[in-house]
Amino acid sequence: MSRARLNILKFLLVLIAVLTTATANAGVFGFGGTSWKEEVLLHDGSKILVERHSSYGGRHELSQGAPIKEQSVTFSVPGGNQSIIWKSEFTEDVGRGNFDLLAVHILKGTPYIVAEPNLCLAFNKWGRPNPPYVFFKHDGKAWQRISMAEFPLEFKDLNVTIDIKDPDLFEALEHYKVLPASVIKKLNGSLTPSIYKTILREPIKQTGPVACGEMIRNGHGWSGLGPYMRQPSLGACLQFCNREKVAQQNCPCNRLFQTDTAQ
Repeated sequence: MSRARLNILKFLLVLIAVLTTATANAGVFGFGGTSWKEEVLLHDGSKILVERHSSYGGRHELSQGAPIKEQSVTFSVPGGNQSIIWKSEFTEDVGRGNFDLLAVHILKGTPYIVAEPNLCLAFNKWGRPNPPYVFFKHDGKAWQRISMAEFPLEFKDLNVTIDIKDPDLFEALEHYKVLPASVIKKLNGSLTPSIYKTILREPIKQTGPVACGEMIRNGHGWSGLGPYMRQPSLGACLQFCNREKVAQQNCPCNRLFQTDTAQ
């Protein structure tokens, strides 16, 4: 066999090995998607079965794996026959899924969701909440965002797997058809930030998502506060918002120039 043919054969063998490895690790390293089931412990000690799914894609550095593009959780309320789905979907303004799921809770037949904005763009998009949670309530037809004040005090625990790209999760799924609540608690126990220990009700210091610099959504993408703060007056700032195609509700000028507004 000629040297050229031998080199081609070696290349093909290496290529097959790489593709085989990528296929075997689909869902772990960002190729394709993953589905699994979890046992969720509710606040009253009862448990429900939920089915979770994640897919990968979106903006990321070449040296990093693809982020979570979408994820969903599907479940039924005990005593009911309606299948309820909550989704964290991909949007262009964030470039990935908007949320990471933290908890599923049910009170008097009403489902609730606790989610965390997925990195800084989503954190700014969803109003920079502190603690960095976004709460949802199912009204029987659709999910509605609610305030922390509307979120029942009975709910204290984060009861689903939080880091769904954790290799330990995939190892556990090789042993369980349904991931037990005890294993979920152990997996989440390795996370050190306080926002993952319990559902916080008070603002936290500038750590984690809360430390993200404030960004403004404009007609071109996102920008920091600097250009708005450098404007000489409220009027100039408002004109700048208009030129940058910033929606009125997103324009920071009135709060940045409160003295001008008061006059």
